[in-house]
Amino acid sequence: MPISPDQTPVSPKLAVRDLTMSYGSFVVMRDLNFEVAEKDIFIIMGSSGCGKSTLLRHLIGLQEPTKGSVLIAGEDFTATAPSERGKFIRRFGVMYQSGALWSSLTLAENIALPLEENTKLTPQVIRDLVSYKLSLVGLSGYEDYYPAQLSGGMNKRAGIARAMALDPDILFLDEPGAGLDPLSSRRLDDLILRLRDSLGSTVVIVTHELASIFAIANNSIFLDTATRTQGATGNPTELRDHSTNPAVRLFLQRGEEPEISPNTLS
Repeated sequence: MPISPDQTPVSPKLAVRDLTMSYGSFVVMRDLNFEVAEKDIFIIMGSSGCGKSTLLRHLIGLQEPTKGSVLIAGEDFTATAPSERGKFIRRFGVMYQSGALWSSLTLAENIALPLEENTKLTPQVIRDLVSYKLSLVGLSGYEDYYPAQLSGGMNKRAGIARAMALDPDILFLDEPGAGLDPLSSRRLDDLILRLRDSLGSTVVIVTHELASIFAIANNSIFLDTATRTQGATGNPTELRDHSTNPAVRLFLQRGEEPEISPNTLS
C-alpha cells in the first residue's frame, strides 16, 4: 500500500480482492487481485471473450461477484446494500463501448442529463458546466449537434464528456478506441492523457488495442482465458519485455516482426 509524506498508509483508489465472476455454474474468471492507484491509467486486457467487460460491470456495480470484493478508497463497495450504493456510484463516470448517447438529445442535453438528475444546480450553471466539459474534449461549439451529425471519434469524445459530468473520482471507459481509424484513436489517447494530467483523473480502460495500451497505460491486468484467472498485473511495457507468462508475452508482442539476421538472407 502506498505511503503518504506523513507516513500514513494511503488506500488505493480501487482494489479488487479474491474476485470470482460467474454466470451460473460457468466461471468466467476466478481469484482476481489487483489495485488501481490515484492517477493510474489502468488497462483491463486480454483476448476476446476473456471477461474484460464483465469485470468492468463488476467494478461499477452492475453485476454481483460470486466471491470476493471491490473496494473504493478502502471501503467495501460490494458489501454495501444496493440502496446505499449511490454514494459510490456518483463517484464513477462511465463511457460505454458504443458511446451510448441518447440519439434524440443534443450533445448539450446528453451531458446536462446527469447534472439535472443528480444535482440542484441552476440551468445557467448546468449550461456553463456543459460547455466546459465539451471544451475539455475538444467539442466547443457542438452543443446543439445531435450524435448522428458527428463522426465516430467525436461521439466517443462526447461520451467521455458525459462520463465526466459529475467530476468522478474514477473514469471507466469500455473500448474507447473501438471502430476508430488510427489517427482518431491516437487523438483519443492524447485526450485521456490530458485529462489524467490536467484533472488528476484515475482512468480504468477495457481495451485490446496494443497501440493505445503502450501509449497511455502505466498499470494493467491481463485476463488469461486458458487458466480463467489473471495472468499478470503491472506496467504493460514491462510485462511485454519481462513477463515469464507465455500467454502475456504472446498477447503483448503480437504483430511484432521478428528480427532477421543478415546471415539468413538469401
